[in-house]
Amino acid sequence: MRCQMCGRDLGEDDVYVHDGETLCEDCYIEASHRIRVCDPWGEYSARTFRKMHGLKGDEGLTEIQKKLYNLVCSRKLTREELQAELGLTPQKLENEIAILRHCQLVKGRREGDKVYIVPWEYTGCDEAPSSEGAQRI
Repeated sequence: MRCQMCGRDLGEDDVYVHDGETLCEDCYIEASHRIRVCDPWGEYSARTFRKMHGLKGDEGLTEIQKKLYNLVCSRKLTREELQAELGLTPQKLENEIAILRHCQLVKGRREGDKVYIVPWEYTGCDEAPSSEGAQRI
């Protein structure tokens, strides 16, 4: 038997089923511990914590969150581009984006048929993504 997410061979005792998929333990944990992007309490808590501790920009973030935030500040990127650049699984990337959104550091912006991850506010970022025809999502 193989994990349907990563392809790892599984022993009988190493099988987890989530949403009809056969997964290894690592993939099960990743799939079942999703951080919701739209979470008012998560956003309130993160914003309050950062304000209480005087954190600005990438201060207080993990290394991967700093890389993600600084990439987004340097140029507009889609989720797929960020995933390729950072070498993250889709779910890990979504979790990191959700955390940065809770901190009001990044957000999604639709431009045409693409969704870009952009800075929450453009101040302090080198290149501001075009707002022409943009829509906050």
